[in-house]
Amino acid sequence: MSATGTTINDPRRRRAILVAVCIALMAVIASVTGLNVAQQEIAVAFDASQSTVLWIINTYTISLAALLLPLGALGDRWGRRPVLLAGLIVFGAASAVAGLAPSTEVMIAARLLSGVGAAMIMPVTLAVITSTFPDEERSKAIGVWTAVAGGGGILGMYLSAVLVDLADWRWLFVLPVALVAVAVALALRSVPDSREESAHGFDIVGSLASVVAVVGLVLVLHEGPVRGWTTPVTLVSLLIGVLGTAGFVAWELRRTAPLLDVRLFRERGLAGGSLALLTVFGVQAGIFVVLFPFLQAVLGWSGLRSTLALMPMAAMMMLASGLAPRVAARVGGRSTMATGILLGGVGLALMATSVSIEDGYLSVLPGMLAMGLGMGLTQTPATEAITSALPRERQGVASALNDVTREFGTALGVALLGAVLSAGYRNAVDTRLDAIPPEAAGTAREGIANALAAADSAGGQAPALIRAAQESFVDGWQQAMWAGVGVMAVLFVYVLARGPLRTAPAGPSPAAAATSDAVGR
Repeated sequence: MSATGTTINDPRRRRAILVAVCIALMAVIASVTGLNVAQQEIAVAFDASQSTVLWIINTYTISLAALLLPLGALGDRWGRRPVLLAGLIVFGAASAVAGLAPSTEVMIAARLLSGVGAAMIMPVTLAVITSTFPDEERSKAIGVWTAVAGGGGILGMYLSAVLVDLADWRWLFVLPVALVAVAVALALRSVPDSREESAHGFDIVGSLASVVAVVGLVLVLHEGPVRGWTTPVTLVSLLIGVLGTAGFVAWELRRTAPLLDVRLFRERGLAGGSLALLTVFGVQAGIFVVLFPFLQAVLGWSGLRSTLALMPMAAMMMLASGLAPRVAARVGGRSTMATGILLGGVGLALMATSVSIEDGYLSVLPGMLAMGLGMGLTQTPATEAITSALPRERQGVASALNDVTREFGTALGVALLGAVLSAGYRNAVDTRLDAIPPEAAGTAREGIANALAAADSAGGQAPALIRAAQESFVDGWQQAMWAGVGVMAVLFVYVLARGPLRTAPAGPSPAAAATSDAVGR
């Protein structure tokens, strides 16, 4: 097995490459969160139920997560530049169709195709960096990439909210189409081609097993909180996901040239980096689930103002991601990750102890800033630990694994912290509804948004009902934050004990180098 493609030594060319892949990445990341701000408008436009709207949103993330590994591997084999360009064209065309969609069926199909294009783009963007940047510059470039990956979703959500408020929800798709056009032009001019040359056949069975596993497990995390964790759909999805995962692992262990050598997870770098990203992105996604209803239902802010309120956290995250390589160069990747995790835990604890209805946004801002700083410091060394665990010619797979971990973490965090928040709210509100009319009280138990809607029929008890719902939400908020603190504490101990010993910018790790033939397709 060998790889074609050389390191780029011209600094201006490297900057052009970095700009091109980051713009392509921004298009993908912005589309993950963009439609969240237009759920009501989409429901009205298509006369669609909330379940259908969620499918319009989730179809994209499910297809993206399911296809990352096989399409990342194809990028290694077919060439990263042509796969990037093909992915951009597919993604841009699908986004345009979604913006013009006349029905929910067309919209869902377009979102599915957008996920396919995104799965071609996302792993290639990081693989281009790790395969073309010299060792001494790779960490800095990965820091920029992680800043865009971490903060780009919040920025995309804000821009989407502006478009919805000032124009129409269909203008949401102008943003990714415009970003795609710029990325294609820059990629044609600056991005070199690099690929793996292997005598082994492509691992089709492993690819199909990975798709089945990811779809099953992601469906569990998406549908469990909505339909219930013991419903047939959730249980069947769990069974499919578990069987797919077991089949994938068994098949990969038997293959001479697997899609992903699962034995590499014995390495500190791959295991520690993956677990760190899974946890950090999970906690981040869970925080957003808690923050939005706090800002909108408790403080009464608009969607645009609520999204803008997240920008300080995003800015801190992006700043810390850029600084992380310098910190890691001084104190090491493991210490940098541990510091970031500790800061993230402190931020969660601050938000749990200081949140109040009276002090509003300022009561949670210090915790948000600490969380942003901690996540930024964690993401860059964790990403580099994953990419350095596989050989340079397999960076499409390494990048895809990095992206799959992020997607799983996001879905897991929304499901778990959202469940803690909901349970905490229900338990707290039950003790505050004694004086509320029974019908309004029953509606209020379903959630804070339902409680605010029920206040219209509560007569003179409306202010008491609203206050009870807001105070109960704060109780649920605190329980969710403390659950996040517990998760971060476990991760902190793990990283100190089993985290990567160093941030290795010099190519494949010893274990990856020793198994380079075993990981070729």
